[in-house]
Amino acid sequence: MLTEKTLLFATTNAHKLSEIRQMLPDFNVQGLRDIHIQDDIPETGFTLEENAYLKAKYLFDITGKTSLAEDTGLEVHALDGAPGVHTARFAGDEKDEDKNMSKLLVLLKNSDNRQAQFRTVIVWIDDKNVHYFEGVVKGIIARVKSGNQGFGYDPVFIPEGHSLSFADLGTDIKNAISHRAKAIDKLRNFLDVVRSSDQG
Repeated sequence: MLTEKTLLFATTNAHKLSEIRQMLPDFNVQGLRDIHIQDDIPETGFTLEENAYLKAKYLFDITGKTSLAEDTGLEVHALDGAPGVHTARFAGDEKDEDKNMSKLLVLLKNSDNRQAQFRTVIVWIDDKNVHYFEGVVKGIIARVKSGNQGFGYDPVFIPEGHSLSFADLGTDIKNAISHRAKAIDKLRNFLDVVRSSDQG
């Protein structure tokens, strides 16, 4: 059942949904499968912003309710910003995390420039407006995978100010400093304003 504290998030990614729920404990965050939508929403945009918008709009058109979506990309300096919008499918449409990381490490094998950043864009769509919230965390790509926590490229991404990968640092630290956490913080501030104006 949907309430004013329910947020519909256009994702089937259980790892992302778990992170978002931990970051928004005051809300009932529901993914596509929670509301019985099994569709694989096409991500045909050329930017993170476009893909996040496409997913949120798809969900809004089906439900008629305020909908959110996010898209995240790993942007590597030595690869001119790649994999970027193709992050999840870097090594193929099967979205195999190990193959993605292996491809990345091979491409950077002879590169001393390991600088990279994770960037997340969250889109909010309601019946009147569209809002965008961005979060970025800078860091470097490690030379080998390390750690068994997290998901995606976490075992090869070492955030700025740390010497361990996201997968070594663990969920609590990652959720405090990550790209997604920064975007969620902006979303949370927006939600506080919305709730205050509704109460006023």
